[in-house]
Amino acid sequence: MGAIKIAPTPILKHNDNGKKMSDWIDAVDENVLANGENIVIDVDGTDVAIFKIDGQFYALEDVCTHDGAEIASGRLEGDEIICPRHGARFCVKTGAVKSPPAYENIDCFPVRIENGKVQVRDNRWD
Repeated sequence: MGAIKIAPTPILKHNDNGKKMSDWIDAVDENVLANGENIVIDVDGTDVAIFKIDGQFYALEDVCTHDGAEIASGRLEGDEIICPRHGARFCVKTGAVKSPPAYENIDCFPVRIENGKVQVRDNRWD
C-alpha cells in the first residue's frame, strides 16, 4: 500500500536559547494504520514517514540518503525499508543504513501516543 501524505499545521515554540523548536504534531489516530502501513506527514517543512510495525510506531525522514528519493513507498521487510529506486536498506526503528548504495543513516524522530493520536516532533534543532 502506498503512503498517505498529509500536512498538519505545525506548532512552534522557543527553547531556552530563543531558537524555534517544534511541538508535538498529531499525525494520525493510533488505530488507522495496520501493521506494515505508513503515512507521510509534513513536520516543520520536513516529510516524515510514520510506520507501524508489530503495534509500535516509528518515524523517520522520508528521504533516501543515497539520492534524496522518498523512501516511504519502498518495500517493507520486517523492520527494514527498501528504497524503491536503488535498493538501499534502512532500519525503520533507528534509521540506520543496512546496505548500499546508501552509506548515511536517515534521521529519526520521537513518536508518542497521546489521547489516541500518534504524535511526532522534529527534535533535531532543540
